[in-house]
Amino acid sequence: MLAYRPIITLTTDFGTNDHFVGAMKGVIVDIVPDVQIVDISHAVQAFDVLDGALAISQAYSYFPSGTIHMVVVDPGVGTARRPILASSDGHHFVAPDNGVLSMVYAREERIRVRHITSEHYFRSPVSNTFHARDIFAPVAAWLAKQVDSDKFGDEIDDYVRFAAPRPKATGENRMRAVVLKVDRFGNLITNVTPEDAPALFAADAKFKIVVGSKEITEIRQAYAEGAPGQVFGIIGSMGYLEIVANRASGAQLTGAGKGSEVSIFLGEAAAAGKGA
Repeated sequence: MLAYRPIITLTTDFGTNDHFVGAMKGVIVDIVPDVQIVDISHAVQAFDVLDGALAISQAYSYFPSGTIHMVVVDPGVGTARRPILASSDGHHFVAPDNGVLSMVYAREERIRVRHITSEHYFRSPVSNTFHARDIFAPVAAWLAKQVDSDKFGDEIDDYVRFAAPRPKATGENRMRAVVLKVDRFGNLITNVTPEDAPALFAADAKFKIVVGSKEITEIRQAYAEGAPGQVFGIIGSMGYLEIVANRASGAQLTGAGKGSEVSIFLGEAAAAGKGA
C-alpha cells in the first residue's frame, strides 16, 4: 500500500521570473518534506481577484479529497484584510479574505471559513509584503501535517464574496454579456453558459453575437471546425461560450479583450443592428 502523501496546490499572480514561488515552496517543504506541490497557475493577471477566482474554481475539484489549495492574489497584502482558511467536505483553501474564493463558495454546498489568527504557525518575523511566504505557506504546510483546521482560528460568516458577472437581458431576445478573460490562445471566454441562453445553443438557432469588430453567426463543436480566419463560438471546457478562431487569436481578429462587451441577438432580433 502506498503511503499517503499530502498535496498542496499553488495559484498566484506571482509569475515565475522572481524568487517568490521558490521561497513559498521552500517554506512548505521545510515543514512537510514529503509533500506534493502542484502549480495550478502563477500567471493569474496581476492584482486580478476575479481572474484568480476563475482559475481556482476551474481546477480544484479535479484533485483528491483532502487537497490543500493555496490561492494568493493579494493586492491588499499588509492591510487589515484577513488571512482565511476555508474548508469544504473535500478540500481546504488558504487565501486572503478578498473574494478570491468567491467562485469556490458558489460551487460548494457546505463550507466553513476561519479567520487565521494562530500566529505560532506563522514564520517570524512576518513581512508586510510577503504573506504568501510567511503566513499562507506555513499554514498550508501545517494543514498538510494534519493539524486540525480549528487550531488556526475561529469560524467567521462575514467573509468577503462577490457574485461573478452574469449576462443581462437588454430587451426582447437581446442580451448583454462580457468577456471574463482571454486565454493564451487568444480565445475570448465570455460569461455566457447554455443555462443563461438556451435558445442560443438550440438546433437551427437564429442568432448574432457582436464582439468588437466582428459579428458571429455560427457555433461549432471544435476549434478545428472553423475555416481559416473565421471567428465563431464554441462551448469551451470551462462551460462558457468562447469566441474563437481556428489556429488564430479570436482576441486579435475581433479587437476585443478582457472586459469587452458581448451583445447577443436571438431570433428576429438577430436581423437588427449592433445596438443592444
